[in-house]
Amino acid sequence: MTTRRRHIAHLHLHAELTEAQYGDVVELMYGITPHVQTLPPNAVQLDLTSALRYFDRSPHGVVQMVMLRLKGLHGIDCSAGLAGNRMLAAMASDASAPGETTGIPDGQATDWLYARPVAALPGVGRATTEKLTRYGLHTIGQITDLPPATLQRLLGVGPARLLAERARGHDPRPVLPSEPAAHLTTELTLERDCLDPARQHRAVLELADRIGQRLRVEHQVSGRLTLTVRYADRSSTTRTRTLPEPTDHSPALATAALGLLDALGLQRARVRAFLIRADALLPADNAYRQLSLDRADDRARAAEAAADRARRRFGADAVRPAALVN
Repeated sequence: MTTRRRHIAHLHLHAELTEAQYGDVVELMYGITPHVQTLPPNAVQLDLTSALRYFDRSPHGVVQMVMLRLKGLHGIDCSAGLAGNRMLAAMASDASAPGETTGIPDGQATDWLYARPVAALPGVGRATTEKLTRYGLHTIGQITDLPPATLQRLLGVGPARLLAERARGHDPRPVLPSEPAAHLTTELTLERDCLDPARQHRAVLELADRIGQRLRVEHQVSGRLTLTVRYADRSSTTRTRTLPEPTDHSPALATAALGLLDALGLQRARVRAFLIRADALLPADNAYRQLSLDRADDRARAAEAAADRARRRFGADAVRPAALVN
């Protein structure tokens, strides 16, 4: 049985768009294909496979039509990538100048990737890049030429397999129609006005742990965190931070939330309530996680997964972070 080749387009929008303007762009994309993956605030991916016969055009022709409509109707320039999967399309878009389209022909992904730097692969961060560089591994082609056992000794079995798959241009993720970014919120109202920084720290830590649990239950990750502090006089302060990468990992969420709290410099403020909102949500299966060389991070995530299983069996309070135990 022959598998039909997919034609995925990644459009990077060179404009600062409001939520409403981005919604208009997405609506325009749905006029091209029903398979639209939203990547707010300035990108979108399209599976053009079913649209080619409808428009009677080549994949490149459909992309040019989309770019003309974006420019004519909304005044937006974009760069585009066209490939057989989402990862390659995104990388091809990054290699394109505004107004241009880079296509990766079928069967040529390995050749196209070969001379590119390892850091160009999604999820390869600075620590991984520096470690590979120390061993003389600078390009994606050098990764594909390396024996799997050698790469596993350098990075560990899991990260090595994932990197090898990406280096060969493999990405099985489908383009999934996405609803506009939703959000999750959790709030804690204190029994009395609080002046104690330690209690404030504990309250925010508890909220971050709650929001992490909810994200994992709903199989979502968050790309942005907002902290709202309500005071005794009913006024409030709100601060927002974009996360380094979308995550559902409670320690990462706690680090961001406590960073927002510290930045407020509350000092002698009389705090009555805290609220944390997680938004820019994505399905967990569709989000890249940066490769990590820290074995402690892997152990922390394994412990977190075990704690979640215990909560499902014995109740929400069966397992708690040590800092939150009375």
